[in-house]
Amino acid sequence: MMRMSKGQHRLSPSSSPSSLLPPYCFSPNLNLNARFPSSSFPIPGHLRTHYRNASKPAMTAPRFHHLVPINSALSEDGTAGNGSAIASATFTKEDDENDAIGVKYCLPPPEIRDIVDAPPLPALSFSPLRDKILFLMRRSLPPLAELARPEEKLAGIRIDGKCNTRSRMSFYTGIGIHQLMPDGSLGPEKEVRGFPDGAKINVVTWSNDGRHLAFSVRAEEEESSSSSSSSKLRVWVADVETGTARPLFQSPDIYLNAVFDNYVWVDNSTLLVCTIPLSRGDPPKKPLVPSRPKIQSNERKTVIQVRTFRDLLKDEYDEDLFDYYATSQLVLVSLDGTVKEIGTPAVYTSMDPSPDEKYLLISSIHRPYSFIVPCGRFPKKVDVWTSDGKFVKELCDLPLAEDIPIAFNSVRKGMRSINWRADKPSTIYWAETQDGGDAKVEVSPRDIIYTQPAEPQEGEQPEILHKLDLRYGGISWCDDSLALVYESWYKTRRTRTWVISSGSEDVSPRILFDRSSEDVYSDPGSPMMRRTPAGTYVIAKLRKENNEGTYLLLNGNGATPKGNIPFLDLFDINTGSKERIWESDKEKYYESVVALMSDQKEGDIHINDLKILTSKESKTENTQYYIQSWPNRKLFQITDFPHPYPQLASLQKEMIRYQRKDGVQLTATLYLPPGYDPSKEGPLPCLVWSYPGEFKSKDAAGQVRGSPNEFAGIGPTSALLWLARRFAILYGPTIPIIGEGDEEANDRYVEQLVSSAEAAVEEVIQRGVAHPNKIAVGGHSYGAFMTANLLAHAPHLFCCGIGRSGAYNRTLTPFGFQHEDRTLWEATNTYIEMSPFMSANKIKKPILLIHGEEDNNSGTLTMQGHGALCRLVILPFESHGYAARESIMHVLWETDRWLQKHCVSNTSEVSADTSQDKKSNEVTESESKAAAASGGGGTELADDFESEQFHSKPRSLMW
Repeated sequence: MMRMSKGQHRLSPSSSPSSLLPPYCFSPNLNLNARFPSSSFPIPGHLRTHYRNASKPAMTAPRFHHLVPINSALSEDGTAGNGSAIASATFTKEDDENDAIGVKYCLPPPEIRDIVDAPPLPALSFSPLRDKILFLMRRSLPPLAELARPEEKLAGIRIDGKCNTRSRMSFYTGIGIHQLMPDGSLGPEKEVRGFPDGAKINVVTWSNDGRHLAFSVRAEEEESSSSSSSSKLRVWVADVETGTARPLFQSPDIYLNAVFDNYVWVDNSTLLVCTIPLSRGDPPKKPLVPSRPKIQSNERKTVIQVRTFRDLLKDEYDEDLFDYYATSQLVLVSLDGTVKEIGTPAVYTSMDPSPDEKYLLISSIHRPYSFIVPCGRFPKKVDVWTSDGKFVKELCDLPLAEDIPIAFNSVRKGMRSINWRADKPSTIYWAETQDGGDAKVEVSPRDIIYTQPAEPQEGEQPEILHKLDLRYGGISWCDDSLALVYESWYKTRRTRTWVISSGSEDVSPRILFDRSSEDVYSDPGSPMMRRTPAGTYVIAKLRKENNEGTYLLLNGNGATPKGNIPFLDLFDINTGSKERIWESDKEKYYESVVALMSDQKEGDIHINDLKILTSKESKTENTQYYIQSWPNRKLFQITDFPHPYPQLASLQKEMIRYQRKDGVQLTATLYLPPGYDPSKEGPLPCLVWSYPGEFKSKDAAGQVRGSPNEFAGIGPTSALLWLARRFAILYGPTIPIIGEGDEEANDRYVEQLVSSAEAAVEEVIQRGVAHPNKIAVGGHSYGAFMTANLLAHAPHLFCCGIGRSGAYNRTLTPFGFQHEDRTLWEATNTYIEMSPFMSANKIKKPILLIHGEEDNNSGTLTMQGHGALCRLVILPFESHGYAARESIMHVLWETDRWLQKHCVSNTSEVSADTSQDKKSNEVTESESKAAAASGGGGTELADDFESEQFHSKPRSLMW
């Protein structure tokens, strides 16, 4: 559930990974990678310039992400900032073994370090009226000292007790305001001033009328300060016209509680704020002696199966500590300083004003808590209040949900996805499961969507809006005559879009699209949304001269066998006819439609008044933003960002296609260093960096995703950094794990993994760009799992491997992983055969393992001890992704050292051990097939946020 008016203009540097949701499910923790159907759902947001994602070591900077990198901080002098000694890491033969011990943090070579240390470009945000742009300034990587701050790990989340926020929040360092001129140029910058020097800015939001900004401010801590109040967040407001900022609360004792929701504009002059209760004392003290033993039992219930969660509550003390930090007092505060407490202190998780500003939808969680599931499954209460804080009614009080089945598309019982209709003043809608939340139960309908006024008449029952046989995934509202309802089913990859007319009982719902979510070539695109005066977002309707048709704008990725060619179609919702009114340049550039810019007025938009925001980039040119207007289609460029790493501006990039032995078409992106000439340099050392994906059909697995013309964004731990070290990089070679029909993808995991890798290696060797003895393999998370498996089962392909943040023993996640929803006991052979830990004795090539000490994934330490050359690096204070500058620089040093020593300097002949390795591989494949025949299988979900693919988000959004 997501209220557009709040969520879409809130620029909050995220403090935690995105929640994984069922496909196309729009909720408060909206995973914007869930698309309509599979294409970018154009919910307006702020624009993303090139950046490096410090929260996750991705191959390239995520293409579609609307949040700032976690912990994007840097000291004033651009160094680590905490006094840590960081040794130079120039690798020489003489100091090889001494430096390998790793007594200090080390720096990579300057050609890599300079790219990582390049200052990030600002993030952008348009005003609700589209007449102004915010430039939100950021700094680069944070010092390790910031990660070393104490954090409480409670109920599946991590809390910074000093700030009373999620730990490791990113921040902005400044805000600049530019007027957007009619000719597309930007007026002079107006700097927002008034807050303390060095303040850290979070959660920037526009008022609906665009006249004010609200944001949180955290002042720099004084090292000698004994008080923790200096680090807590205060809410500030700024006048957009003058740029003058001031504290929202006149009292200096009112602080923001940002553990869950933080604040929202109720109207143009009033905010509802989650504050730390003034009556709160010191944190509870941990008792020396526990009050009772820890007991878990299913004596009163059926069997409970839950996936492996992290950071759960452990005892009564943890419960008290969670209440202490998560409890908020809701406060209504006006811009004139009037303050009113509403309700009683509770663990409030979301606050959503109705479009007409008369009501509030308030969600909270309460006891009894659980020691086996995170807070998202705690008892949940949803109430309706008036906007001045008077209780109206309780919508639901859902019990503790420890028993949600692990099968995909299983959900919580009772009301869920509760939200306001975006096209109505104060109408609520929600979904309720009819299968008890268990996806394995066959029932029709599976979900029912209900709707009801905020204050129904006495005896008035909820109205049934629509019934679904797949799992409900959200609604895009337009008006009483049009809404689009989405449903999907993961097992079959089926996704359907319904057209409904909520205000016409005589108009039956009909299916608009019915397709496979894996089939990107058939993706029709997603409807563009327009902003209403109330700040919500509804489907934009267009009209033509002398034409009574109902037209929508479908914005699509345009996947083709030659790569993505984004498009904008004028779509007649009644006839299904399409007219392509815009398309990306096919030859040199990659362009996409970012947002609608002609939605300031109510009513349908005439085609001649259409105005859109687009982005444009090429292989070597950074993303820039443009405004294009109809009917003359003239382009106005509004940004002119410099190239973030000019030393790699002339890198070579090519999307290549090849085939594995079972006929599946594979795709990869081949990067070559600037100025590389194969006739002069010959084959290069090569780094293959990838991540497996699961599919239900060979055809879908073979489809091309991405564009050869996209800008090569480079993240802080990206493999592309080694272009500066004259490596060839094969990025993201398709590693499809296919389970057709009744077969599960993981039943032949090792066999398909090796086959895909063989095809990729053969391709780069045949092209003459990779030296056959100097090909390394690497990956992050599930990609590290892949790396260890390839070194165990395909040692003839690679000279060494690099695995970051991998979990190598699947028996430690016995109730499912990635996209596998069978348990260890249901698919024992598959769990065992897939786990490289079980084949660690077969790894003979050098492997570098890197892991964050605070990571939730298990299994890394068990990969040593069988004689293979192995190096394990544990990064203090780091989690699944690496954030601190010291850590990231050291990871790069370790990686470069490993590649120079075991790849660049490798002189062994492949033929010397190929036959033996291939024999070993043949035995492995035979064993894998036997395991499949006996009932093994798998896929993996990201309950523990392992899957990198679920971290990517739509690329440039505008609130």
